[in-house]
Amino acid sequence: MAAPGAPAGAENGSEAQLAAALADVPELARLLDTDPYLKPFAPDFQRRYKKFNQFLSSIGENEGGIDKFSRGYESFGIHRCTDGGLYCKEWAPGAEGVFLTGDFSGWNPFSHPYKKLDYGKWELYIPPKQNKSVLIPHGSKLKVVITSKSGEILYRISPWAKYVVRENDNVNYDWVHWDPEDPYKFKHSRPKKPRSLRIYESHVGISSHEGKIASYKHFTSSVLPRIKDLGYNCIQLMAIMEHAYYASFGYQITSFFAASSRYGTPEELKELVDTAHSMGIIVLLDVVHSHASKNSEDGLNIFDGTDSCYFHSGPRGTHELWDSRLFNYSSWEVLRFLLSNIRWWLEEYCFDGFRFDGVTSMLYHHHGMGQGFSGDYNEYFGLQVDEDALVYLMLANHLIHTLYPNSITIAEDVSGMPALCSPTSQGGGGFDYRLAMAIPDKWIQLLKEFKDEDWNMGNIVYTLTNRRYLEKCIAYAESHDQALVGDKTLAFWLMDAEMYTNMSVLAPFTPVIDRGIQLHKMIRLITHALGGEGYLNFMGNEFGHPEWLDFPRKGNNESYHYARRQFNLTDDDLLRYKFLNNFDRDMNRLEERCGWLSAPQAYVSEKHEDNKIITFERAGLLFIFNFHPSKSYTDYRVGTALPGKYPLLCQTWQFDFNIF
Repeated sequence: MAAPGAPAGAENGSEAQLAAALADVPELARLLDTDPYLKPFAPDFQRRYKKFNQFLSSIGENEGGIDKFSRGYESFGIHRCTDGGLYCKEWAPGAEGVFLTGDFSGWNPFSHPYKKLDYGKWELYIPPKQNKSVLIPHGSKLKVVITSKSGEILYRISPWAKYVVRENDNVNYDWVHWDPEDPYKFKHSRPKKPRSLRIYESHVGISSHEGKIASYKHFTSSVLPRIKDLGYNCIQLMAIMEHAYYASFGYQITSFFAASSRYGTPEELKELVDTAHSMGIIVLLDVVHSHASKNSEDGLNIFDGTDSCYFHSGPRGTHELWDSRLFNYSSWEVLRFLLSNIRWWLEEYCFDGFRFDGVTSMLYHHHGMGQGFSGDYNEYFGLQVDEDALVYLMLANHLIHTLYPNSITIAEDVSGMPALCSPTSQGGGGFDYRLAMAIPDKWIQLLKEFKDEDWNMGNIVYTLTNRRYLEKCIAYAESHDQALVGDKTLAFWLMDAEMYTNMSVLAPFTPVIDRGIQLHKMIRLITHALGGEGYLNFMGNEFGHPEWLDFPRKGNNESYHYARRQFNLTDDDLLRYKFLNNFDRDMNRLEERCGWLSAPQAYVSEKHEDNKIITFERAGLLFIFNFHPSKSYTDYRVGTALPGKYPLLCQTWQFDFNIF
């Protein structure tokens, strides 16, 4: 029936809208059957899907399909031709003139002008030397010179540059032509898509216990074996796309096609990915398409002399909180750039998928700033949604899963937008997973604000199980966010200063260390088993890393002391860190054996507030957690769906129980 006060015919109108949406979106009926509360928003799904489909059709008509459209890196930038010459191409719609300069020309800014083409494109062909060798050899430094319409002469790095370096004390990066004679050849095929996803969130630069920037080679030789031993089957690599400011954690990208040179060469990153594949580990890239650095000398900003080009002009093109630029997702060439960037990392480096950063910022014009999300469906539809950005994400997921059906995409979305992790054929965003970002916040809140005896079992279970049906989540107790300076890791909240004095096995257990180690295990296990369809851990947190993470900056005198991970602590038999590390390994190996992450969501049979007991079943296993700070139980009775004998597989807290 129509809503109270609705005009006559409103019910028929809404029925007609629903019918039209069901006709236009191939599998919308399946989404609405799963969640009937979405029916009033069927026209929104219809509009999004039609816009997505129109882009696909236009790309097909004008570019020969998304496969060809996403190969922009094969023509833009600089490329060696079969005759030994070089073909150069750029998109600079606001430029008056475009030139190439560098070592090869003695840095003469105007000796090699580009020819202007339609739609803001420019091209240049540089013939080979008389001996048929290229004029610009591998390792040469280059710049694109832009003459703006206002008469300025601007030196820029090509947006398609494959390698940039910052030497000595230089403020800006230099563009280095990367075209080795013997590029790295991958030796191992991509592993199969894991049944259960167990992610080790990693940062190459901080992966050494020494106070320095670690290398791709160090990570390959020293960290990959640890990850394999711990039972993780997926690595999520952060801060790989080149970023000028190290302390940004990789979230202020300057060169989108360049693997960060601070850790080594592109070939060494390829070796890292290839070696992970040889161990059966898939590798995801932390991709940042939500915003870009404001740098202009070595970034995309003001590339052609205008404040637009790749970004929205005016206030819409700037993220006030992040002090960065925002892409114009409705621009044809911006779509080419971003979709080609996705394909580049998939094909050139053989990544197996992506964790998309800042999705909430992309989805809404308000970017999530000063905005709470209560779960009211009206918050996810209407004029506040940036449908250009949403359609880009649909196109990106369509491309990724068309090229490589076993690829994995994860959305970092705090808003909980419905259908973000539903197929595009249903009008959804097309992601495979979203991060369960409320879970780590809940654990920090409990440790920070409540005594153990005041923990609410029902509230813990609600947070761990509150996810959309058929939309998969990656659960985690803590990630890199909780490790950063200014916050505390779970281990620090639990044990604080005693981690420096009482973690030796030669010293007696103190109440703080005893409680801290046991709760650290319980928090991780219940999050792993109940919180989602995948699990994530940030490097070092598995053994309770004793220090926060702080990159070198002016505020700490450019120190690397906290920009490291002390894996050596787990190798010391005299320290208790090894027990936490070993528990993490055993937990992952047990999941590999039993497969609870790939099983249907758990059935919770008990949330007892007085006894502080949580009991649930999943994947044929019975999980019983006693969170009481002082009571253990003998002959504790719990109900279960399947009668029989239950062998004990894992025990993190002392108590006995009976099953009836």
